[in-house]
Amino acid sequence: MSLFDLPPLPEVPVLGETEGYPVRRIFCVGRNYADHAREMGHEPDLEAPFYFTKSPLAICHSGATIPYAPGTADLHHEMELVVALGAPAFRATREEAEAAIYAYACGLDMTRRDRQQDGKDKRRPWDLGKDFEDSAVIAPLTKASEVAPLGPQRLTLAVNGTLRQDATLDLLLHDVPAVIQHLSGYYHLAPGDLIYTGTPAGVGAVVEGDVLRGEIEGLTPLDLTIGPAE
Repeated sequence: MSLFDLPPLPEVPVLGETEGYPVRRIFCVGRNYADHAREMGHEPDLEAPFYFTKSPLAICHSGATIPYAPGTADLHHEMELVVALGAPAFRATREEAEAAIYAYACGLDMTRRDRQQDGKDKRRPWDLGKDFEDSAVIAPLTKASEVAPLGPQRLTLAVNGTLRQDATLDLLLHDVPAVIQHLSGYYHLAPGDLIYTGTPAGVGAVVEGDVLRGEIEGLTPLDLTIGPAE
């Protein structure tokens, strides 16, 4: 018997399934496109990916209207490919990492850029900048078996119809199997784990009333509206 009841884990719809995909953990890859690393003032790191995390309670479904995030005056969009795992992976080979992929989706890593910069300036964690309610936006999942091999697919993000981010998935510095393989050296990855794989250049601020649309060829598009602050 618990002192109080916790809400159930959030779930993400899966195309072709009546049951949702429960979200256990959310891992995010930082600076996984060279052009984004440079726009943030860093040279690309080809040696290994690095990560930050978000709580499952950060999940926000496509089509939502969310309040402008509290505690920031510089809320940014970061459009990303999201990978959902469907099998355990620990110290995985590249082949085992590929086999662990269950599905893909369009996602947005919403970021309090000013709070992230505070952390960088003071050599503190990025949590206030990255892990907050509605900061892990996601569209319905498409099973990997129904997606063409990753590489040439175009990833875009438009705000109020104006294109801001435009790249292809073959520009990822560390591709999806490499990320899973590396991450599995530090965690017992399992079904329910999502990986946001990084954003290309063109990140920028959003304001109240903005309408965002993110697309990756072959996946369900993502839509989000920024409402007034609460």
